[in-house]
Parts: sequence; structure tokens; C-alpha cells
Amino acid sequence: MGCDSGPHGLRPGSRNPGVVKVAKSAPINKTNALTLASVAVLVGTELIGAGGAAGWAIGGLLQLGDTLTHLLEGVFILCALSGLFFFLRAALAHEPIRG
Repeated sequence: MGCDSGPHGLRPGSRNPGVVKVAKSAPINKTNALTLASVAVLVGTELIGAGGAAGWAIGGLLQLGDTLTHLLEGVFILCALSGLFFFLRAALAHEPIRG
């Protein structure tokens, strides 16, 4: 602890020890929240379906067998989920739910 801190990490002379100020949260914009939820379902379904189909098609074309084909499908689906995460993060930046 620094020299200006008291025994509990508080500066001497602070008015309300133990009281933490929290920023006020804005109400949820239901239109934006519904739009983002709908986009998440639509884009997520498309990406996961495309990832599974791509793994199945590549596994079938290269005759990799069931185990490797399922593994390839899983890899493509994980890539699709990470793409969905980054897409929704960008969508939240452009259309915030709060405010």
C-alpha cells in the first residue's frame, strides 16, 4: 500500500468509506435488443450450417472417413462460432442495447 492509504486501502479524510459510486445504467432499448437477437439467430444458423456442410463436403470429397469428417465439421463449426462472436461484437458497437 502507498503512503497515503489507510489500513483498508482508503485515503484518510474520504467522506464515505465503503461506498462505491456506480454509473447509472440506461434503460434497455427493446427494439435494438430484439433486432440484435434476431440477427444473432439468423447469422448464427447460417454460419453453423455452412461450417457443418463445408466439413461434410470436404471430408466426403477427400474420403477421410467418419471420424476425421466429424472432426473437420467440428473445426469449421468452431470457426463459425468465433465469426459469430466477432460479428455480434461489431453489431453491438454500432447498435447499442442500452441508451
